[in-house]
Amino acid sequence: MLRLALILHIFIGSTLAGVGVIAALVAGINTGLGLFGAALVGFLLAFPASWKVAQALYAR
Repeated sequence: MLRLALILHIFIGSTLAGVGVIAALVAGINTGLGLFGAALVGFLLAFPASWKVAQALYAR
């Protein structure tokens, strides 16, 4: 299941990192460090999300 979670993290992580950057830009954050921080938060939040999705897919 770890392999499935890591494969899912590729897609979920990039999606949530992009959502974080878009949200930061809408909020008016336009510094490089701020955008990097928003992308990093999205990337880190994708770990538990991809684990939950992998659990749901693996249970089928």
